[in-house]
Amino acid sequence: MVLLVPESTEAEHLVGLPEGVRLAYFPKEGPLPEEALEAEFAVAPYGGARARRFLDELPNLKRLKVVQTLTAGVDWILPRLPAGVVLCDAAGVHDAPVAEWIVGAILAAYKRFPEFRDAQREGRWAYRWVEDLEGATLLFLGYGSIARATEARLAPFGVSFLRVARTARDGVYTLDELPGLLPQADVVVNLLPLTPFTERLLGREHFARMKPGTLFVNAGRGKTVDQEALVEALRLGRVRFCSDVADPEPLPEGHPLWSLPGVFLTPHVAGSTPKLFERGFRLVREQVARYLRGEPLLNVVREGY
Repeated sequence: MVLLVPESTEAEHLVGLPEGVRLAYFPKEGPLPEEALEAEFAVAPYGGARARRFLDELPNLKRLKVVQTLTAGVDWILPRLPAGVVLCDAAGVHDAPVAEWIVGAILAAYKRFPEFRDAQREGRWAYRWVEDLEGATLLFLGYGSIARATEARLAPFGVSFLRVARTARDGVYTLDELPGLLPQADVVVNLLPLTPFTERLLGREHFARMKPGTLFVNAGRGKTVDQEALVEALRLGRVRFCSDVADPEPLPEGHPLWSLPGVFLTPHVAGSTPKLFERGFRLVREQVARYLRGEPLLNVVREGY
């Protein structure tokens, strides 16, 4: 079996592949090598121009059976996936770094670190009271592996949790119950994937139900939020906002989110850490072994996630 991996893949990440696997490399530029056209299993490049080029080349990979992404979200690839090709996402790979980003963003907002940093740069001793995270109620909008990892890290701070997802299960509410839960939350963390169902799901009526001053944290997808409603809520002072994602990305010059008070933005970096490829290719090796043994693959994408 031919496994197609990005040209930049380090050799150490490919150690331990099952016997019988031949490697082909997806080049940074230029034509695909002949062996790449034989690939049954492909690892999609992580972001940027190479990922876009991979999408363009997908129709040429006639023997392709499986695509494994190194991203948790797959909205960028689903519309271009050829019929009959199985798509697997990287659920679990980004749990630790994204959970760390969420915890860091919440603590920074509660302790007003961005404001104090601005004051420092201006040479101002800007004394003010800050907030306790202990005793806060956090609502997860989307309750998967990243939410569980975040919850484990926040529990020692004395935080309580409300969990909301599309599917009801023990301890998890449904989206239909969200309007009644929002007034109870001090922090709302959006981890929804982008699907036709979730696009612009969070809107004006949801922000209106939040407590004044609620911290809204978006580590899911920018397009799951009605941007006009978000900007309006920020201008009214109803919410504060920390986000690692935007709509569109990158956020254009002059966008209101650059300058509105109570906003802290990072450029979609939460999962971009040195251990990404170590964790990602651990999953790849497991998936390739399962594929060769004829066993069910992990993280198969169904209904958009």
